[in-house]
Amino acid sequence: MNPKQALLKQLETLLRDAAATELMPRFRHMERQFKTDGSIVTEADHACQEKLTRALQQQWPEIALLGEEMSKTQQQSVMDNSQNGLWVLDPLDGTSNFAAGIPCFSISLALLIDHQVQLGLIYDPIRKECFSAIAGEGAWLNGEPLNATEQTLLPLNQCMAQIDFKRLPQSLAAQMASHPPYSSQRSFGSGALDWCWLAAGRVQVYLHGKQKLWDYSAGQLILTEAGGQSCTLEGEAVFHNSLTPRSVIGASHTGYFDVWQEAVSAALKA
Repeated sequence: MNPKQALLKQLETLLRDAAATELMPRFRHMERQFKTDGSIVTEADHACQEKLTRALQQQWPEIALLGEEMSKTQQQSVMDNSQNGLWVLDPLDGTSNFAAGIPCFSISLALLIDHQVQLGLIYDPIRKECFSAIAGEGAWLNGEPLNATEQTLLPLNQCMAQIDFKRLPQSLAAQMASHPPYSSQRSFGSGALDWCWLAAGRVQVYLHGKQKLWDYSAGQLILTEAGGQSCTLEGEAVFHNSLTPRSVIGASHTGYFDVWQEAVSAALKA
């Protein structure tokens, strides 16, 4: 086991412990609150972020930490002072699901070095599934390799699509809903898990209009290392070392990507 793999295992232990102590005891026993932007936050978001922040800063004090539950001012300050590396943490991705008692949520953690994602982990405490990746070394689900080459390719009209219609341009959402080029569509409510289930081939194509750094940092690495492909609606790389939200066109296999991107582009022009 090389040093990066050892670090990945250490981080997986931290995520599993945080979920067991801070998330699961509160699941179905929480009152929701609302942020100024209207999104939901719970005590569990804060408790999980605080626990992981303490653990990460105790063991790696030189690495800055960006958490979703920080204020925008704090987040920008962290981004501006991350020369020694940056943890990007979403302590509870899928808070609306969590608050409603819907069993689909996760913890997402990425490590950026020199403004590039080097490690990513996403833990689903309901299914006890930990998806992880190391840049250039591969992706795994509970230690077993994720490999797109094992997928049987289907025509697009037989594919399952994950689409978040809420955040897409209205014209694109309307076109995709009324003239779907795919077979069936789902939206599960946890952007981090969307990336993982795409990487695992549980769905074949993905479309999202607006994800933040903590939504996609770990997930896009996991998808890429599993053999999938993604870009923004503008054709740029999804990862961008900033707090500016990014759109996503994704596919579980490079064999799906071009035809899916063409279908999305046609829908944008319709």
